[in-house]
Amino acid sequence: MWKTFSTFINKFLDTYYIFRVHCGVMWEIVGTTPESHNLAIFNTSEGIVPSFKGQYEHSIDDKGRVAFPAKLRKNLSPDAQEKFTIVRGQSEECLYLYPENEWQAVEKKLSTVNSFSKKGRLVKRYLLRFAEDLSLDKQNRIALPSDHINYSAIDSKVVFIGMGEHIEIWSPAKLEEADENVSAESIEEIFEQVLGGDLENDGD
Repeated sequence: MWKTFSTFINKFLDTYYIFRVHCGVMWEIVGTTPESHNLAIFNTSEGIVPSFKGQYEHSIDDKGRVAFPAKLRKNLSPDAQEKFTIVRGQSEECLYLYPENEWQAVEKKLSTVNSFSKKGRLVKRYLLRFAEDLSLDKQNRIALPSDHINYSAIDSKVVFIGMGEHIEIWSPAKLEEADENVSAESIEEIFEQVLGGDLENDGD
């Protein structure tokens, strides 16, 4: 499955070299070429801005402490002050970790949600009731709350996945289970729908 998925990603990058995503501010990915596939990520109002990417596995101790990946730490904005907010994943047994500056953007958006509507109350309730503030300790570790560990079925290992403006935290077993439930064909279809691609089928 992943060989097919990789082929699709490479073809996507060959075909589409500029797109925008919204992560509290407007970003652009520019300058991708078929030869390099290197991406430059820009905040259109402030210049180059790093984003979280990659997958990293670390051990977690019996107190719920886990080393925060160095490569992700390098991309923390100074505005985050090494502080985070952690919440439960929506419809997925994982955790979402937001740097403080990105969480402020989430809260700003939540402030526009109508608390007098049933859907508005539900969104706020299920997001904010499990939100907890964290910060890095002197050993650059974060301590995951016990109820979050139980929710995400984390045992001895943790997988961090960079998601642009935030980070997902998974149990390796749950991540493998989630991957197995998604076919290469459905991933390709979702990429085309979300990122606006209309890629030609090369027969792979």
